[in-house]
Amino acid sequence: MKPAARKKAAAKTRELLSVMPLQELRHARNLSQEQLAQTLSVRQAAVSKLEKRTDMYISTLRNFIKAMGGDLEIIAKFPDGAVQINQFEDIETKT
Repeated sequence: MKPAARKKAAAKTRELLSVMPLQELRHARNLSQEQLAQTLSVRQAAVSKLEKRTDMYISTLRNFIKAMGGDLEIIAKFPDGAVQINQFEDIETKT
């Protein structure tokens, strides 16, 4: 491949890897639904159901991401810049 084509392919790869549904993210982290279920102390069926949901509590999504070894950040993007929303960061300690 020519250098320009390689650069374009690498950029497209980064773009595709930066946006994905939860199921693909779990696969990318080399985790099975069963492994994640054990970490979350739920059944495998609950993980499957969660991965198919389009609407969920922020705390549920945060727990799912933490179980995969990550942290959840919520960012609002505007034409003039982005703002990280932090009111949900300590939601577990406030309840």
